[in-house]
Amino acid sequence: MKIHNPFRTALVATLGVGLGILLIGSLQSLSTVLLYVGTALFLSLGLDPLVSFLERRRLPRWLAVLVTILGVLSAFAGVVLIVIPVLVDQISQLVEQITALVSRPTLLADLEKTITSVFPNLDVERVLVEAQEWLIGNLGDITNRVIDASVSVVGGLFGAFIVLILTIYLTASTPSLKRAVYQLVPASKRGRFVDLAEQITDSVGYYVMGQVTLGAINGVLSMIYLSIIQAPFTAVLAVVAFFFSLIPLVGTLTGSTIIVLACLIPGVGSSPQIALAAAIYYLVYMQIEAYVISPRIMSRAVSVPGAVVVVAALAGGSLLGLLGALIAIPVAASILIIYRQVLIPRMNEL
Repeated sequence: MKIHNPFRTALVATLGVGLGILLIGSLQSLSTVLLYVGTALFLSLGLDPLVSFLERRRLPRWLAVLVTILGVLSAFAGVVLIVIPVLVDQISQLVEQITALVSRPTLLADLEKTITSVFPNLDVERVLVEAQEWLIGNLGDITNRVIDASVSVVGGLFGAFIVLILTIYLTASTPSLKRAVYQLVPASKRGRFVDLAEQITDSVGYYVMGQVTLGAINGVLSMIYLSIIQAPFTAVLAVVAFFFSLIPLVGTLTGSTIIVLACLIPGVGSSPQIALAAAIYYLVYMQIEAYVISPRIMSRAVSVPGAVVVVAALAGGSLLGLLGALIAIPVAASILIIYRQVLIPRMNEL
């Protein structure tokens, strides 16, 4: 192909590359904001079925949104009130034990004696001197890491507040936002587009409600069973079971493992017998959840083959972490809806 104006072609190509680099840099700069918006949109679609249920009970949209948001915040506040006192009590006990240990006048001598009994050929004095020198030499780095962790915690709380505000706004304005998007589609294709969009948003909402239902079932049953076997921190462990059940595929297994390990902590009323009883219960519960509870609850929400669920959850977790794993399955369900109702019929017409 003959180029009639090489300079203009090169200029246009350079401007195109520069514009692409600028767009990529802008997306990277806005990644946190886009993550906030995506999380809020996902949560608002998850709350929409509950809001629609209240609207069918003749509540106005604003009141249905208000009741839903207050209910969610009340549940979250209840969880916090359950967990925080136990954590504060345990941290206070830990601080008291550490303070009593450090204030002992024979601390270094006892430490040296203990290490010598375990490692008789070890030069304990040299190890303690080097450890002290390392601590002094890396004090600045340790301080910076503590400061960074504190800033991350504050940033996480600020992000959670932003997501909460966006979720309230998006939940309240979901119908108007849908209508605005639908107006961008040509009138001849608008009906079909609206039907597909409603199916996709409904699948996301029902998926979120299904996962919350699974988590609530696991949390309530855990609370009852752990109380029966007199496990420690029953309420906290039930909350752990609830939140980990929200994570697809590995959430229940991870939460169950944490609960069983917590039943082995010495000094808090735990015992191997309690841990064994908890392990047997969760092995049975995971089978019932996988083959009985989950199919019945999730059959209305999403219809996704098991292999696609695994691949989608792994891909979403690799790309966006925990949030990606949570939204991967409804995204896969949405893609399957488009594949079954748009692509296959179009291919059959050719």
